[in-house]
Amino acid sequence: MTTAYARRPVLGLAMVVGASALFAINGTVSKLVLRAGLDAPQLTVLRAVGAFTGLLVLSVVLRPGARRARLRRREVPLLVAYGLTGFFLVPMLYFVAISRLPVGIALLFEYTAPLMVAVWAWAVQRQQVRSWLWAGLALSLLGLACVAQVWGGLTLDPLGVAAGLGAAVMLAAYFLIGARGVQDRDTLSLTTWAFGASAIAGLIVRAATAGLDGWQPLLTRTEGGMPVALLCCYVVVLGSIVPYLMITGALRHLPATSVGIVGMVEPVFAATVAWVVLGSGEALTLVQLAGGALVLTGVALAETARTGTGAPPAVPPAPDGPLPPGPQLPGGRPPAAGVVAGGGG
Repeated sequence: MTTAYARRPVLGLAMVVGASALFAINGTVSKLVLRAGLDAPQLTVLRAVGAFTGLLVLSVVLRPGARRARLRRREVPLLVAYGLTGFFLVPMLYFVAISRLPVGIALLFEYTAPLMVAVWAWAVQRQQVRSWLWAGLALSLLGLACVAQVWGGLTLDPLGVAAGLGAAVMLAAYFLIGARGVQDRDTLSLTTWAFGASAIAGLIVRAATAGLDGWQPLLTRTEGGMPVALLCCYVVVLGSIVPYLMITGALRHLPATSVGIVGMVEPVFAATVAWVVLGSGEALTLVQLAGGALVLTGVALAETARTGTGAPPAVPPAPDGPLPPGPQLPGGRPPAAGVVAGGGG
C-alpha cells in the first residue's frame, strides 16, 4: 500500500534550505578536520563508516524493519558501483579540492555535474534537450573561467581544480547509475548500502596504502577551538545523516527539479561560512563571485533542459547535497535518493 502525503511546499522549501545550510557548514568543518592532520582518505572512511552505522540503525528501527536491508545477489555489483562513485570517490576528491581551494570554489567545480549529465543524455542516450542547455553550458564555462581567472594564467591550485572536476565527473556517473539501475530500492536502504560499500572500499585502500594507524589527530587535537573528535561527529551526523533525511523529506513536498534549484544556495552559504570561520583565504574576488553566479545560472538552465520524451527517471540527489536534476518518477513518487556533493562530497 502506498502512503499518501499532503504536499506542503513551504515545509519542503524550509527543509531544502536547512539541509543546504548544514551541508554548507560541513564544508568548513571538513576543512578544519583536514587542517588538524587527517587526510582526505581518512575523512572519507570516517564519514562512510559513521553514516553507514547510523543509517543501518535507522533502517532496522523504522518500519518495515530489518527486511528493508535485504540484498539480492544481482543488486550487489550495481550497489558497489553506486557506492564507489557517489559515496567514496566524490567525497574523497571533494576533500582534496577543499584542502587546496576555497570551499566555495571547490563546490562550484563539483556543481557542474548536472551539465555533464545533460550533455551525456543528449550525446549518448539520444534524448531530446531544450535549446537553453547550450546557453547553460556556455554560461557555466564562462563562469568557471572567471572563477579560475584564466586570463592571468591559472591562479588556482592545479591539483585542487583537477580534484574538483574529478568529483564532478564521479558525481555525474553516480547520477546516471542512480537513474538507471537502483530504482527498485527504497531511499534509506539504498543509501545505507552505498555508504557501506564506500566504507569497505575506504578501509581496504587505507589498509593497503598507509595501514590502519595515523588517527592520533582525531583523539588528541583541537582545531578552530574545537576538539577534532567533535568536528568529526558533525561531519557524520549533521553533515551527512540529518541533511540527507531532510532532503528525502523535502522530495515529498517539492518536485525534484525544484529541490535541486533551491539547493543551489549551498555554494553561497558555504563560501560565506568559510570566509567567516576560516578567514580571508576563503574570500572570493568580485570577478569570482560573478563567475560563480554564471555557473549556478548555467546549472539551473541544465536542470530544466531535458524534456520528458524518452527521458529516464530522475537521478537521485547527490551524496552530500540537494542536486537532483530531472523530473520525478511516474506518479509523483520521488526518485531513489542518496544524500550532494557539497558540504562534504
